[in-house]
Formats: sequence, C-alpha cells, structure tokens
Amino acid sequence: MEGSLRDITRDVEIDQNGNLVLHIFLPRRGVEDILKIKLMNALGDIEGLNSVKVRFYTAQAGQPQQPPQGGMPQIPTLGPGLPPKRKIPGIKRVILVGSGKGGVGKSTVAANLAVALKKAGYKVGLLDADIYGPSVPTILGLKNAVVSVNDNQKILPVEKNGLKVLSIGFMLPNEETPVIWRGALLMKAIQQFMFDVDWGELDYLVVDLPPGTGDVQLTLAQNLILDGAIVVTTPQDVALADVKKAVAMFEELGVPVLGLVENMAYFVCPNCGERSYIFGKGRVEEYAKRKGLEILAQIPTEPSVSEASDRGEPVVEAYPESLTAKAFEELAQKVVKKVPIPQ
Repeated sequence: MEGSLRDITRDVEIDQNGNLVLHIFLPRRGVEDILKIKLMNALGDIEGLNSVKVRFYTAQAGQPQQPPQGGMPQIPTLGPGLPPKRKIPGIKRVILVGSGKGGVGKSTVAANLAVALKKAGYKVGLLDADIYGPSVPTILGLKNAVVSVNDNQKILPVEKNGLKVLSIGFMLPNEETPVIWRGALLMKAIQQFMFDVDWGELDYLVVDLPPGTGDVQLTLAQNLILDGAIVVTTPQDVALADVKKAVAMFEELGVPVLGLVENMAYFVCPNCGERSYIFGKGRVEEYAKRKGLEILAQIPTEPSVSEASDRGEPVVEAYPESLTAKAFEELAQKVVKKVPIPQ
C-alpha cells in the first residue's frame, strides 16, 4: 500500500475464511465510494481472499482530526455527507444487471429479463445505462428509434410491445457515433435518465449497467434506492475473476446481490440437441457456493438465439419454446420471488 493509505488505516481484520475488513479514518467525507472501489480492485485478485469490506470513520465538527495512533478512532458516527437516496416517482422496483467485464452477454440478459417480466404481466421499463456501448437498441430492433419530450420537458421513453425503453443510442446520429464524455458529464446524463424521464407507472425498471466498476454504478448507488443487482458471467476463469469485483462493489455500495446468471453455460447442438460445456463447467457453481449466492439462471448458447438478437428480436419473443427463452422466464420468476411488488 502507498504510504498515505497506511497512515489512515487504523485496523485490519481477516478471519479464517478469507474475509478481510479494513478500518479507515478519513478527515472529511466525500471520497468513501471512490476509495472503496479502488481498494476492492487492488485487493480483489489476491489468492485466498473471499471478500473485502471497508469501514470508514470520520471526525465531526469540534472533534480531533486524527484519532489516537495504535487503535480504532473513538468516533461512532459519520458527519454530513451525500443527500438521501430517492425512489424514481412511479417506479416500484429497480433491478440492476451488471458484469465484471464486457462481452459476457449482459445486455442480452437485461433485455430478455425485461421482456420476460413484461410477458408475465408486469409493467416494465428498460434503461440502457451502458453509455459508452449502448446495445439495447440493436437487441430490441430499435436502432432507428428517437425520443421526444412532453409538455413538462420530461423525456418520453420509446415503447415496443408494451415495454418502455430508454437508451443514449436513441439520441445519437447513428450507431457508429462514439460517446466521448468525461466523468462529470457522464454522471449528469445518468441523473437525467433517473429523474428527468416520464416512465409513468412501472412495476420493474431493469437497468443495463456498463461493464466493470465505475462512475455509472456509483452514481446510481449514491442517488437511488435500489432493490437488487444481478451479476452476469460466463464460465471462463477470466470472466469469473472480474465478477468477484462486481459482487464486492455491490456489497460495499449496499446493493443486495440477488444472484448470478451464467451466460453461455453450455452449447446446444442444433441437430441432436446434445449439450456441450465448451467453456468448462463448475467454476461458477463453486464461487457461488463459497459466497452464498444463488445461480439464478444458466443460459445456453443456441445458434438461433444469436441470429434473433442480430435481427432485433429478443429470444423470449422470437423462440418462446427454446431452452434459452425458458431459462429467461425462470430468471424472471426468481426475480419476482426475491423482489416482489409491494402491495
């Protein structure tokens, strides 16, 4: 660790199961979330560590700015910090879909989960918060869609087959236009998507996050009351290593992790229907068991499914009898069970 971090670390605890807790004293509020993410990214790959938690202590007005050396600071409460989290008006539940890295099919999972919830009779919205790589318009066949505003200057989502959808992709000249924004502008855009949109009355808002652990995740966690997060992975070790960071991030930000979705879990032969575990088997189950997480769904790889996505047809609608569609419907059922609509 750098010297400055050693200076503010007051205690380190680690148990026999590899659960690490850092106790850190800060002279002021405002940097906790960023520091948490940096610490988890730095420590997350250490062999033998199962989880990393950070506990912050902050001096309040009239109290000493440095605690006694050699022990925990005698400061039981934190000073004034961020404004209280809010709910989006009219939306009952907000579910995040994230991943530790790109290329694992996160957006496909988010889109088909939203469609499956809608087919189950719920009022559903889908927010594509992957600002730098919006793929929801392609998956849902909405590449030519544009948004409008109402008389109150609120953005109106695009609606398709009863599903309300919003993506930065609807606001770009074409799908090849890059979004080149700094963090402050990115966070402002996310805040607009949260509170300057007329979603109407929704049971569930599914949010497709960008991959990794960054500004968008922090902005949502700091501003919104979130009901849960689903983390998408594939069976490979390289994907699973980053999933551990994503799970740790949600835990540290106080977002309940509903479970994991293992995408591309196996290949289904289009001729004989035989299953082949081309990316390996068992790694995700082992990690989930160690963390006490549920595998909410194991999504197969079927050629027809990939073709449907390229055509802008979610598999839940295009091939409702396929193994993939059934897996997404089971995922939706588990989400409803874990996060029911309040009566």
